[in-house]
Amino acid sequence: MRTALFLIIFFNVTHVVADDRPNIIFLMTDDQNVRSLGCYGAPGVKTPNIDVLATDGVAFDRHYDTTAICMACRATVMTGLLEYRHGVNFGTGTTGDGQMTREDWGESYPMLLRNAGYRTAFAGKFGFTIEDSSKGGRYPENDFDSWGGGPGQTSFVTARNKSMAKYAQKYPHATRSYGAFGSDFIRESAKKDKPFCLSISFKAPHRPVQPDPLYDDIYTGTHFPKPENFGREHGTHFSEQSRQGRQYQRFEEWHYNDSYDEVMAKYYQLIYAVDVAVGMIREAIETAGVKHKTLIIFTSDNGYLCGAHGYGSKVLPYEESSRVPLIIYDPRSQKKTDRCNAVTANIDLAATILDAALGKALHGNGRSLLKHYATSSNQHRDRIIPLINVWGPEQVFSLGFVKGEWKYIYWPYAGDGMKPAAEIYNLKEDPLELHNRINDQSIQDIRLRLEKDYDLLVRGWVQQSIDRPHYKHTATLFTRK
Repeated sequence: MRTALFLIIFFNVTHVVADDRPNIIFLMTDDQNVRSLGCYGAPGVKTPNIDVLATDGVAFDRHYDTTAICMACRATVMTGLLEYRHGVNFGTGTTGDGQMTREDWGESYPMLLRNAGYRTAFAGKFGFTIEDSSKGGRYPENDFDSWGGGPGQTSFVTARNKSMAKYAQKYPHATRSYGAFGSDFIRESAKKDKPFCLSISFKAPHRPVQPDPLYDDIYTGTHFPKPENFGREHGTHFSEQSRQGRQYQRFEEWHYNDSYDEVMAKYYQLIYAVDVAVGMIREAIETAGVKHKTLIIFTSDNGYLCGAHGYGSKVLPYEESSRVPLIIYDPRSQKKTDRCNAVTANIDLAATILDAALGKALHGNGRSLLKHYATSSNQHRDRIIPLINVWGPEQVFSLGFVKGEWKYIYWPYAGDGMKPAAEIYNLKEDPLELHNRINDQSIQDIRLRLEKDYDLLVRGWVQQSIDRPHYKHTATLFTRK
């Protein structure tokens, strides 16, 4: 109610100068880790358009997805809420997947911006449904002015994505079709007397491995150096629980162990097509004459382990899985730094968008990141960023957090010969997470403080979680014995 009243007052006061409100473009990939962009130091990787975006804007070096899996992360991005508050993830509903409540969707950034007079569009993998009278929920096709979204995982074949069918002949691979959709929406919106918000969620580089054949030669014969924490020998200090899910098996099943260059070439080829689409969108912004007032945010819904520590896939709370790229370009502000080292998270993205459009700097569990664009100071050094996994077998459920230079992870499962376990990493001294400090006597005071912070995190879960059995159960599970 208060948000609705705020929007009514805001729109009535500002409608005469609506043209001055910024346009917003939010771009999100699927399964893209930090070590996949030239601007983040990835050796041998070609991402010229995204690299220029980082040069023009600010790259965030410690940005985390609070749940490193697509459905939950997308719901968090839209609402600014942590997973245990919105309840959206695979299999976490009373029956089937967790759907977003009508109330939470009403407070999402696309809905708030449309209600405030923005022209809105979405294309790509939406990732979750919204509660209605049906069992499966609904996709919000009618809540946007332009819709190019799709159900489930969508397809890399444009013709199979119903809402994108008109682009299929010219752009048969879906990644570039989203660049074309975005370009068209930008040009159309620039002709109207309204600001716009364009959100694109690329399927790439998510599996199946189906890169655009137009770029089959881009990495032919390329050798990609492996990270220093690559391989099973660098994961023996991880908890036994972390090895119970499919992430451990996929190190070999997906051939990181024996065909690393070939596997990574395909992964990077998928990302190269995203880079081309980003270039298409930036060109459309330029030619439409709206570059001076169009804010761009680029990120991913989770990282990818790619053989680090002998694991594949995502979900786990380790750096390669939970830390992702974030680039913000705001032409309205003079940036004070090229890179930001503050600890930030996907819960902050809705607040950032709403701050730019409506001056609403706090939303859900998040806070706007625009202040990091205009200042080089690192405020809120003691902020706690949760890292949640309550998907998959219960053996791999984990709750952790990042606070300053420290990461704490708790694995509650007790069974099959395992006992609850914890891990502590100093990310400043040990960014590759090679040394678990949980039994290091020299940091026992720090361990006690981190355990206290963890207990407070669980208490917040108990007090604020959505009223669904899955999250009530996991709150009990995560309580340290």
